[in-house]
Amino acid sequence: MESPRQKKIAALLQQEIAQLLQGAIRKEGVSNLLVSVTKVNVTVDLSIAKVYLSLFPSKEAATWLEGIQSNAFQVKHDLAQILKNELRRIPELLFFVDDSLDYIEGIDAALQSPDNPIIERDKLDKRKKK
Repeated sequence: MESPRQKKIAALLQQEIAQLLQGAIRKEGVSNLLVSVTKVNVTVDLSIAKVYLSLFPSKEAATWLEGIQSNAFQVKHDLAQILKNELRRIPELLFFVDDSLDYIEGIDAALQSPDNPIIERDKLDKRKKK
């Protein structure tokens, strides 16, 4: 369970990392990419922060994630400059793709398809009761 301190630091990091990444995208002139920081988990000792990113279009997510991971030291440095009055040490940043939206879309597509697994199960259950 996260302590209140971990939650505060995670929220602060989430906000600042999102602003940094959006600013870097705008500065580079990339117009076909949308990045949002969906969640940040901070370890108990505040040494590591797992940053989950939602990247659109998701087909190129792996490529963009590699670029962000290779520049993690620069993101950490920029965070240190911004948060120097709030945090003594900036945690090590580990970036991951948050694929929960793709997972939800897959479930939605399965429910909308003619081979809906829930409806098929209901039909089998009704047959067994007869």
